[in-house]
Amino acid sequence: MKVSLPATLAAALLSSALAGTAGAQTLVPFKDPKLPFTVSLPKGWLGANFADGSSGVSVVSAKAPPATLIRLLFMPKNGKAADVNQEFQGFEAGVKQTGGTLQQLSSKAARYGGVSGVEREYSLTHPKGKLRLRIWFGNGAKNLYSFQVTDTPERYAASSALFSKVLASVRF
Repeated sequence: MKVSLPATLAAALLSSALAGTAGAQTLVPFKDPKLPFTVSLPKGWLGANFADGSSGVSVVSAKAPPATLIRLLFMPKNGKAADVNQEFQGFEAGVKQTGGTLQQLSSKAARYGGVSGVEREYSLTHPKGKLRLRIWFGNGAKNLYSFQVTDTPERYAASSALFSKVLASVRF
C-alpha cells in the first residue's frame, strides 16, 4: 500500500525534534471525534501542526528547540492491504532524502490497543544534529497507524518511557 505517512514522518521529525524535556509527566485524556482512537497525552504539551496533510495528533514538549515530539498518525486503508515492513522502507527512504542517516537499533513485534504491528528504534544523524526515535507501524482493520517519539540522545530514555505510558493508554 503506497501511503504518505513515511515521508510525512521523516520531514516532521527533522523539523521539530531538534528543537523541554519529557521527564516525569502526568497524562491527561485526549479525545477528538476525528481520531479513530483515544489516548492520554502529557499534560501541558503543545499541539503541533506540520501542515503536511497527515491525520492524527502531534504534540511537542516545548515551544522552542530542543523539544520532544510525539506523533500519533493514521491513514485509512480503504480496503487495501498494508505491509508494515514496506512502511518502514518508505520511512527510511524519506529520511535519506532529507540528508539523514539512520541506524536501526532494534525491531520487534508490538501490539498496542489491540492492534498488531512492528516497532523499531533508530539513531538518526543529520546535518542539524543527532536524534533517537522509536516508531510503531500498526495494521488495524480499517487504518494504518504510525506512532512515534523523537528526541535528543541525551533525553531519549526518559522520552521513550513516557511514550510507553502514552501507548498503554491508546484505545481503538
